[in-house]
This record gives sequence, structure tokens and C-alpha cells, in this order.
Amino acid sequence: MQLQAVPGLPEISLYIAHSGSRLSHLAKAKTGDAAAPYWAYAWAGGLALAHHFRAHPELIAGRTVLDLGAGSGLVGIAATMAGATAIAAEIDAYGRAAIALNATANCCMIDLVEIDLDGPPPIDIAVIAGGDVFYNAETAGRMLPFLQRCHAVGITVLIGDPQRRDLPVDQLVPIASYAVGDVGDARQTTQRQASVYRLR
Repeated sequence: MQLQAVPGLPEISLYIAHSGSRLSHLAKAKTGDAAAPYWAYAWAGGLALAHHFRAHPELIAGRTVLDLGAGSGLVGIAATMAGATAIAAEIDAYGRAAIALNATANCCMIDLVEIDLDGPPPIDIAVIAGGDVFYNAETAGRMLPFLQRCHAVGITVLIGDPQRRDLPVDQLVPIASYAVGDVGDARQTTQRQASVYRLR
């Protein structure tokens, strides 16, 4: 992994996969199905949320923000830099390690928490920020009801997404859009549009 400034967000650096990373070796080290290394890249939805927090720190400053499905921890790092207290939920063990490394590289403190998508809303959370959490139909089918339960108890829910196929657009209101890159794009590309949404 290489520590690199995030395109469009030069104040944030992440350990990012490159051609010599050999991430396939991590998959071979696991038994059964290995999770894709979502944590090794900056994704479009997370980038949009990070841009939004930089542009509007007043939305989260002094509040506790949950970076849900945190991957690299980018969103939590951006929230911390905007004055929030950030915590992160990530189920992949390598992802949790990446969050710790990336937080340290950016002089941030991000605690890891366990979240049950089939359970009740978390307590003591003011904002849930979910970047790219609707990446497939199965996950989307669990994610939306959970986020709706959180919204119903007064938690602000923000979603970052470049309009992936399983994004429930009929349940969301777009509030901002940003030029970003995504997984698979050239390193410095910022030619996609990803939006930040709130639940209806």
C-alpha cells in the first residue's frame, strides 16, 4: 500500500492499493469467500461525503458521526477534520486495520464500533454517513430499513453515492453533487459526479 493524498482532498492521505500491492494474497490467506478489498481504495460516494463535510463543517461540528461501512475510513477522517467526533463501523478485519492506519496517518482518532443492520438504531449518534453502502441488492435490502429506523428516531442520515444501480433514489433527496473519481478510475481522475443525499 502507498500513502497518497486523496485527489481533490489534498489535506487527507490514505494508504491506497497500487499495481504491486498483491491484494490477492490476502484473499488466499482466508478460508472460504474473502471480502473484496473495499478498504484499499477511495470510492465515489465516500469522496462526495468527504467533500461535503469540508464544504459544510457546520453540519457536523461538535456532533458524533458514524462512518457506516467505513472501508478506508475516509468519511470518518473528513468528519473529524470538520470538527466532529467520528466512529466507524466496518465488518472486514483488513478494513478495520486500514481505518486505524489511515486515521493515524491523518492525526485523527476514530473508534471502531459494531453495528447490527437488523437491530435497533445506535445510541448517542447524531449523524450517520454512508458512502457507497448500496453497492448491491442484498446489502441495499438490509441497509435501507436500518437507515429508515435511524431516521425515525431523529438521527440525520446522509448517503454518498454516484447513482449505483441499487441506490433507492425514490427514498432519497439529493442535496449536493461533487466531481470525484471512483474505484477503477485513473489515480487523479475527478470526472464522475457523486451526490450526497438525505432520507425522505
